[in-house]
Amino acid sequence: MTRLASPAMLFLLLLVPLYVATEIRFRRARRPAVRFPDLSVVRELSGKRALWKRVASVSLRSLALALLVFALARPQAGSGTESVLSEGIDIMLAVDVSGSMRAEDFRPKNRLGVAKEVVADFIRGRTTDRIGMVVFAADSFTQCPLTLDYNVLLELLESVEIGMIDERQTAIGMAIATAANRLRGTDADSKVVILLTDGRSNAGEIDPITAAQAAAALGIKVYTIGAGTPEGGRVPVDDPVLGRRYIHIENDLDEDVLSEIASLTGGRYFRAKTEGMLADIYQRIGELEKTKIEVKHFTTYEELAPRFMLLGLVVLLLELLAGATILRGMP
Repeated sequence: MTRLASPAMLFLLLLVPLYVATEIRFRRARRPAVRFPDLSVVRELSGKRALWKRVASVSLRSLALALLVFALARPQAGSGTESVLSEGIDIMLAVDVSGSMRAEDFRPKNRLGVAKEVVADFIRGRTTDRIGMVVFAADSFTQCPLTLDYNVLLELLESVEIGMIDERQTAIGMAIATAANRLRGTDADSKVVILLTDGRSNAGEIDPITAAQAAAALGIKVYTIGAGTPEGGRVPVDDPVLGRRYIHIENDLDEDVLSEIASLTGGRYFRAKTEGMLADIYQRIGELEKTKIEVKHFTTYEELAPRFMLLGLVVLLLELLAGATILRGMP
C-alpha cells in the first residue's frame, strides 16, 4: 500500500515544463560570446551532436527537478497488520457411545459413525473457540479437554468407539456433569455443551435434570440432540456359532427430558431422524453460537521521500559531471 502524505506538492511539477520552455527560449535568444572564423566548428556545434547534448542536459535537469518535487510530496509505503479480538466460546461435545449407537438406521453407517463425521465437520467449521469432548454410556469421562488444537481433537474423535465404556446403559446426567465440570473454571464469555444421544438416561449417580440445573447455575447452555429414526433400527450382533446377525431395537429416546434439559439451561432440543438432519442441526447450533470477532487494522508507513531526494541529487550530480565532460559545449 502506497500513498502521498502531501499530494498538493505535486503542483510543483508544473515547474518542469516551465523550466524546459524557459531553457529553449533562453538558448534561442542568447547571442554567441565568441565569433568563429572557421565555419566547420559552427557546423559541428549547430548539428545533431550539439542538439543531442542540449536535449540530454535539459532532460537530466528536468528529471532531477521532478524527483525532488516528488520527494516533497512525501511518498510512503505502508504495511498492514491486523489485531483480532474475539469473544471466546468454550464448547464441550458430549457423544453417546452406548450399544444402541450401533443401530444402522443412518445408512450407510451406524449412528455413531455418522455422528463422528458430522461432529468432525462441526469442529472444522470453528476457528477461535476452545472445544473439548466427553464420551458417555453407563459412565462418562473426558476424551479431550478444552483445546484450540483441532487436529488433536479430531484424532481423539476418530478413536471414539462403542465398547470404550460399559455400553449397556446411558448416563446422560453424568455426561452433563462431566462436561459442565470442564467448563466451570473457564473465563469464556459463552459456555456451551452439545449433547448427542439416542436413548434415555438409566444410569449414573446424577440424574439429567439435576445436572442441567447445576449447569444453568454455572451459566452453561446445553443443546440436546436426539438421534435415531422413529421406527428404530437394526443392530448387528456377532454370534460365535451363527456368525453375524441383526436384531431390531425400538427407539428409546426420552424427548421430554432432553427438551427440559435444554429449556432449563437456555439451549434448544433438536431431533435428528436422518444423517442430513443431524448435519443441519450441528450447522444451526454453529450459527446460534457464533464467535463475535472484532478485527482492527493497523498500517505502518515508511517514508520514501529520502530515497527520491537522494535519487534526484544523484541525477543532478550526473548532469553536472556530464556537463563538464561529454556534454560540454563551446561558449
